[in-house]
Amino acid sequence: MSQKLITQNKKAYHEYTILETWETGIVLLGSEVKSCRRGSANLKDSYGRIENNEIFLVDAHIGPYSFANRLNHDPLRKRKLLLHKREIKKLYGKIRQKGQTFIPLKMYFNDQGNVKVEMALAQGKTLHDRREDIRKKDMRRELERDLKGWP
Repeated sequence: MSQKLITQNKKAYHEYTILETWETGIVLLGSEVKSCRRGSANLKDSYGRIENNEIFLVDAHIGPYSFANRLNHDPLRKRKLLLHKREIKKLYGKIRQKGQTFIPLKMYFNDQGNVKVEMALAQGKTLHDRREDIRKKDMRRELERDLKGWP
């Protein structure tokens, strides 16, 4: 299972608590796939939205492909995500709960060369939670540094 990473949403792990993840397919145009192969995609500030029993990825930026001339795509268009109907219904019930959202974590090519998006059901962290995570990370780093010098 080798994955070629296109882009990752590093900000998501800092601002959200990840509750559950899904691997979804995404409907792209040819020029978008070629832009992804060049690595010009960005998931920052993007999210998933459910409309008419379908899921869309909103505000994901896939840069224009320089060789596509007049047939180029809109970089910020809504892109349909591919999930089973029962998964969408289950997700809809969870998203309606207060404070939970559907965000992308990473975009990658799978073994068959298809673009996949790892989406997560997440809950926003408060400022206190973020500070607590930073404190724990610092303590863990300090402990590892101390153990490294131990004979």
